[in-house]
Amino acid sequence: MSAAPSRPTRFGRGGPWEVESRQVEAAYGPDRTLHVSLEEFARTLSSAAETRERFREGGVVSRAIPRRYRAARLADEVREFRVAFRRFRGFDRPNVLHLFATFVRDPGFAREFPEAVQTGPLGSGRPVRRVRPPHQHRGREWVWYASPASAERVAPDVLRGLVGVRPPIRLYVRSPRPWPSVDGVAGIQVVTTPVAEEAWRARFSNAELRIVTGSRTLLEAMELRGPFLYFNGVLGKGAARRRHRPEKVRGWLDLARRRAVPSTLRRDIADFARGRRVAEVVRRAALRKDEWARFPTGLRPVGFPPGTEDAGRLLVRLAHELSRPGARAPEVVARWRSNP
Repeated sequence: MSAAPSRPTRFGRGGPWEVESRQVEAAYGPDRTLHVSLEEFARTLSSAAETRERFREGGVVSRAIPRRYRAARLADEVREFRVAFRRFRGFDRPNVLHLFATFVRDPGFAREFPEAVQTGPLGSGRPVRRVRPPHQHRGREWVWYASPASAERVAPDVLRGLVGVRPPIRLYVRSPRPWPSVDGVAGIQVVTTPVAEEAWRARFSNAELRIVTGSRTLLEAMELRGPFLYFNGVLGKGAARRRHRPEKVRGWLDLARRRAVPSTLRRDIADFARGRRVAEVVRRAALRKDEWARFPTGLRPVGFPPGTEDAGRLLVRLAHELSRPGARAPEVVARWRSNP
């Protein structure tokens, strides 16, 4: 989508990297150019699931979604999505390999879109270190990467869960906007200005617990092998309240279930992501109660054929394959697409 060529059709405007893509192919030839499309992490939904998710994200209450879905199917919307998804992802281009990184391989998605190559996550490439136990820290600090605007809505409950914890926990929040509701509250620091990468990396790595969002910070928290909570925002109120883009945490919860992570811990992670039981979950994590004292680390992705468990290693392997004398990009792509 970012490098697609312009076409004289509806929605035919080229991607922002169209010119560079064309120049590379002109210099090396299409057969010696292999484009890798890194798709959105953990978004391996079937056309039917995407249709239901469109209604949920749009605010349709859960009890009304089955009826709306049946109407959409009768109106041919599910088929239209499937056709558009394949077209605008460029599945017809023989020298483009589409990598869909996720935690658990979805066979249904593979059957519907055999051109899509599912892989394990794309890591940061940083060395994994052992997390020091909390008593070895000079002080207890949690770090919250709080990009969703609705994060401030649950912040008072987070602070309430930390009240009276001993030793006390300091909460460091990195946010793109001020938080007037908690401004001046003891034990919390909200930083809205840019933070030097090295300083942020050190603070994030040394935190006792990390509250993360999206995919990048979730994967980095998993790499550090310490406890985390996940909050990607909530939309709406009352019966229409719903999580924003929850597929990442859903994927982790599915992986955790398959790896026999206790249900109580999975419930805590799921409820916090929904903005429910926030104070209770925070307190359990701060006191390291039950499974929080044995937070699972090193959860390996599930269901991937050999060579696709790690997206980073696969990228390196693709480069090596293309560098061989006589190698042709379409043949490399076809081989990986046919990987069972």
